[in-house]
Amino acid sequence: MSESLAYSYQGDNDLLSMQEASAWATKHTGRNVTVSNISYLIQYGRVRKNRGLISINDLENYYRSFDGVRENNYKLHLGDDINWTLSFSNIKESETTKHVHRLHPYKGKFIPHLVEYFIGSHTDNFKNEIYFHQGDLILDPFAGSGTTLVQANECGINAVGIDVSAFNSLIANCKITQYDIEDIKKESKRISSALREFVLDSKILDFQEELLPELNRFNNEFFPVPDYKYRLRQGEVNENEYGREMEKKFEPTYLSLVKKYKVKLCQEKSNNFLEKWFFQQVRDEIDFVFEQIKKISNIKTKKIFMVILSRTMRSCRATTHSDLATLIDPITSTYYCSKHGKICKPLFTIIKWWESYCKDTIARLNSFNNLRTPTMQYCITADSRSVDIINELRKSNPALAEMVSERKINGIFSSPPYVGLIDYHEQHAYAYDLFGYKRNDDSEIGPLFKGKGKEARQSYADGISQVLINCKQFLAEDYNVFLVANDRYNLYPKIAEGAGMRIMNEYRRPVLNRSEKDKTAYSETIFHLKEV
Repeated sequence: MSESLAYSYQGDNDLLSMQEASAWATKHTGRNVTVSNISYLIQYGRVRKNRGLISINDLENYYRSFDGVRENNYKLHLGDDINWTLSFSNIKESETTKHVHRLHPYKGKFIPHLVEYFIGSHTDNFKNEIYFHQGDLILDPFAGSGTTLVQANECGINAVGIDVSAFNSLIANCKITQYDIEDIKKESKRISSALREFVLDSKILDFQEELLPELNRFNNEFFPVPDYKYRLRQGEVNENEYGREMEKKFEPTYLSLVKKYKVKLCQEKSNNFLEKWFFQQVRDEIDFVFEQIKKISNIKTKKIFMVILSRTMRSCRATTHSDLATLIDPITSTYYCSKHGKICKPLFTIIKWWESYCKDTIARLNSFNNLRTPTMQYCITADSRSVDIINELRKSNPALAEMVSERKINGIFSSPPYVGLIDYHEQHAYAYDLFGYKRNDDSEIGPLFKGKGKEARQSYADGISQVLINCKQFLAEDYNVFLVANDRYNLYPKIAEGAGMRIMNEYRRPVLNRSEKDKTAYSETIFHLKEV
């Protein structure tokens, strides 16, 4: 195969400008498709562009999946009883990750629109019953990153969250906390300025300034945009073979620059996550920023900067862009990136991501402030099987403790962990190492390390039942419980029976946008439970 990929465009009769393509796609799909959306399709090889014009044929082929084909495909694989309304297929990613929902990555969270659908006081042709009202109080005993708490606030509902992970609780509480935005801006400017001075003392910026032009020239020649990705999608390129070939071709250039600037790639030890997954320069910068955060006097501001630093650390691990969700092996060299379709480099400094996430966080906090309602939400760190919710709340949020004591909780909306699927502590191991939070891995229900065997499934079912039994003492008489799960082992009838509840209804929904980018047809069920 030729090293340089030449591409010859075969013209179509019907061609559109970017603006015309945006208008055409908006009319065709019945939802707003911006010029930026069209640009994304071009960048990732979904459609072709020649001299600024786009083929209608390409657009039609791409959007055909939205004309009922995707719905029919999911029903073919999952059954006709899935409810397509609950797929939220018309919702753009920018809406599913709106405002504070994207303050920090988190595996296994559900989209906010699902929460809003069941706890919001609205009706439609499918959901003809209102379960919760403004001013009510709900509980999420598996709070995770706080999606239910945030949506409860938007809907004017008070909420209590519980999570066994201290870091999960930090994320959840940071999302619903009200901040002094000017103080955050001031500290962001101070820390970023100090970090820039710290980085200037190293040779890493000089190294990058010489590496990047070399990398860009190489990628422009051997991975031309958008021609390479278009040919890739057409099956004209063997990605694995070509990617490996180009990796080897660029590697000598990279290694010569590493030697020239004496870049230290690995740390001397690799006993924990921080030592294994970060270059020495990156680790030094992380430690420097954390020391700056410790100087912040406002505790709320300090905590949100801990979340920003953690988000930055996650993006700066020595791994490929496609392996961020599930780490495989540390990367110390340039590599072919299947996500971006070119040769990419590891991260040698955190400064770009740190400054970007500081800015993004401030914008997201401001955006949520425009929607915020005068209600209370708080997440406590505890084991939901045994926690005394009122006593724990009295330590951190007395007003919410009083509300639970006086009024009781109207119901639950939660997504329990799945059997043997996710290690909820290990996914944020870098944060536990740096911040020194106590890990409660052994208290997780259905953790990855216990597997999916018969004993693990029984332990899981018992654990979820125990959570519901413990929580019932804090619930109002006519409560409603909604649990979101993929019950592939048919455990929830047993769970409901063990908790003294009955399943009133089941709503099966297709899951279209999974964080792991798995394209396999997949569904989950929302179980509606009440007292026997």
